[in-house]
Amino acid sequence: MDIKSIWQADTAFQDFPKLDESKKTEVCIVGAGLTGITAAYLLSKKGIKVILIEADRVLSGVTGHTSAKITAQHGIIYSELIETMGEKKAKQYYQAMQETMHFIKNEIKENQIDCNYEEQDAFLYTNDNAYLAQLDKEAEAYKTLDIPGELTSEMPLEIPFKKALKMTGQAQFHPLKYLQFMLEEAVKNGTEVYEQTVAMKLEYNRQHTVLTKDKHRVACDYLIAATQFPYIDHQGLYFAKMYAEQSYIVSGKYTGKYPGGMYINVENPTRSIRTATLNNKDTYLLIGGENHRSGESTEEKLCYDNLKAFAKEQFEITDISYQWSAQDFTTLDKMPYIGPITDDDPSIFIATGYRKWGMTNGTLAANIIADSIAEKDENPYNELFSPARFASKPMLKNLFKFNMEVAAELLKGKLDFIPPGTIDDLEINEAVITRVKGSRAGVYKDMEEKLHVLDTTCTHLGCEVNWNGADKTWDCPCHGSRYHYDGEVLAGPAKEPLRKLSLDE
Repeated sequence: MDIKSIWQADTAFQDFPKLDESKKTEVCIVGAGLTGITAAYLLSKKGIKVILIEADRVLSGVTGHTSAKITAQHGIIYSELIETMGEKKAKQYYQAMQETMHFIKNEIKENQIDCNYEEQDAFLYTNDNAYLAQLDKEAEAYKTLDIPGELTSEMPLEIPFKKALKMTGQAQFHPLKYLQFMLEEAVKNGTEVYEQTVAMKLEYNRQHTVLTKDKHRVACDYLIAATQFPYIDHQGLYFAKMYAEQSYIVSGKYTGKYPGGMYINVENPTRSIRTATLNNKDTYLLIGGENHRSGESTEEKLCYDNLKAFAKEQFEITDISYQWSAQDFTTLDKMPYIGPITDDDPSIFIATGYRKWGMTNGTLAANIIADSIAEKDENPYNELFSPARFASKPMLKNLFKFNMEVAAELLKGKLDFIPPGTIDDLEINEAVITRVKGSRAGVYKDMEEKLHVLDTTCTHLGCEVNWNGADKTWDCPCHGSRYHYDGEVLAGPAKEPLRKLSLDE
């Protein structure tokens, strides 16, 4: 089975060099995902000099592992926003999503981008009586905010459900083919792209200077941190204002007649459903869900198994060909952070907290930030998504709750009893948490039977990482850092690898 996403298996990108010298530019963008590439595209069209750096390969992160729904139907959100922020801001949120959807559609149409763009109705449904009232409340919010939609007892897709909320005029596409065009255009316009270039910290001189892991520097007038987690989060304490969730997708060739539509339920476990076209001919079904806080599950393989069982039970699928996972961050008020990292420095921008709706939120972020840099104008959504916002009672309540959970997880990791003497029983491609010379350690046996022995203390703030057996990663339950089985950082906020240990006396 291919562990790449269906999008990655269907798209080939050119290789970009590693940064091997120091550079100067007007704008440095850290992170070559949807937000970073879209921002580079928009800024380069204005003649602005951009350097785009990526720690791994372009589009190897969350964007390459998305379900790729272009929709304003972000789960049960509008009724919550009305309660916590008021009708005006809830309406603004919907308007922002609508404008972003139109931007994507217009770019595809005007540039004739071949990316399997299809307009679809979106359905939010439930098969649990306990959630019917929430769905009714969300439908009332649609009416209040003039959102086109309706409650229905019928859906085109024949799956068990009791009630659904339909939102018309949404869409789906192939995200990497769409972004491949934008990246190529940005390069044509003079954008420099560097892969395998890890941003470590920001230095303050006459210009902002990004210091890379290889000690090269990129001096810039403006910095955009388009990484999933702001690598310069210490200024805004974003690690304390967001939490990470893991979700999973399985995909297989679909031989039945699909009636159309995109679907997601409101109860747990989540089930997200859509189709995609591979190789411009074969229809594949994408089933997503099984969400959990990153680093907290010990049954990641079971998450995949549950999705496969659902897919084979409900649909005509010959085989599951692809499976992959993704991690995303949710803010305390469920609204993304987009804009200057603090009120004191309007030249450093962050974009994070998309809550698994990155196609719209990530594109919106690129437009807001590009407007601020290129036009120097006030975007109408600046205040709504400002990272500096922090006023509502729900945010304060969630801040306390989240950080109490982090503190409990930190204490739990330090006090957990780890049974010794299990390394001898370790199978190939498996890992175990044990004790090495009295300290908690993680040991993984690779395909060549080499043991990788690591200190399991996360290099971010000291929580203890856990083994993710499905993805072969070490995941932190506190703030979502992820490490390769050899300890190298895959996702922040951590910047330094896990410390390597030796079994030798």
